[in-house]
Amino acid sequence: MGRSPGATVSVMTSTRYRLTQYAHGGGCACKIPPGELETIVQGLAGVDSPDVLVGLDTGDDAAVVRIQDGIAVVATADFFTPVVDDAYDWGRIAAANALSDVYAMGGRPVVAVNLVGWPRDVLPVELLREVLRGGLDIAREAGCVVGGGHSIDDPEPKYGMAVTGIADPDRLMRNDAAEPGLPISLTKPLGVGVLNNRHKATGEVFAQAVDCMVGLNREASEAALAAGVRAATDVTGFGLLGHLYKMARASGVTAVVDSASVPYVDGARQAVADGYVSGGTRRNLDWVRPHLSAGVDDDELILLADAQTSGGLLVVGEVPGARVIGRTVARRDAAIVVR
Repeated sequence: MGRSPGATVSVMTSTRYRLTQYAHGGGCACKIPPGELETIVQGLAGVDSPDVLVGLDTGDDAAVVRIQDGIAVVATADFFTPVVDDAYDWGRIAAANALSDVYAMGGRPVVAVNLVGWPRDVLPVELLREVLRGGLDIAREAGCVVGGGHSIDDPEPKYGMAVTGIADPDRLMRNDAAEPGLPISLTKPLGVGVLNNRHKATGEVFAQAVDCMVGLNREASEAALAAGVRAATDVTGFGLLGHLYKMARASGVTAVVDSASVPYVDGARQAVADGYVSGGTRRNLDWVRPHLSAGVDDDELILLADAQTSGGLLVVGEVPGARVIGRTVARRDAAIVVR
């Protein structure tokens, strides 16, 4: 894993503080369960305007508003409790995750502001500086300006970003634009959720999971746009099954997943076998199960529902370099079929 100058501060300080032990959960597994969240926001909407291209209706990755011909603003926010113990890595992961929502819409991030909750009387401010440095390094890699932010004194550490980007309103990638008869592509392997859960429980470090989470979805987004893709989302806290269900439901199609084609991070299957499954992952599967026709066992479904943090793009279409994991078909009784 590459580090910028000054990373020794994070290494030295993090040996005394395991950040994951200061929060009840970790990463995107801390999300409010999808079914519960949909009930909360039902009927809530902002200004009714033809310039609002993407709002609350389909639970897409970001809001999109047209500001002039050929330009739309993409707005999103994402933050969570520590997913790893290392402060610098947590900052990088949280920033990559927040930027991902803009990439998932086919946009380019332009400016971000930090969102911070920090237990000042419990954790040293040097650790917070490392978190912010990690976020800044990822934003620089993305060519996105970080223009300050907001912080509060909080019993649990939390970090993320509110990100504003721009996109071509005629070339958006949306979760309600999937058509039948197209391949489904996945641009990152699954399984970081169970590895993060194992890390929180045991302190074991999984470099392969960190490398996956800090990777930007920029190139995948650009490749999808170049291929003419119109439907995409990213795989985060609701797992592949949850995000795929939202897309299939919004688009009126059925997604057929070939489970043998789905890639996983090394060690993910063993983590499931050893019982390192978060409550968030189990809630994801419970939410999707009524809309699912499965020909695989529950361990396989747990992996497919695994709550990801800074996962890849889930694309309806073929993207160079991405794994094809299934196809869309005309709507059937189930929104998702897993074989």
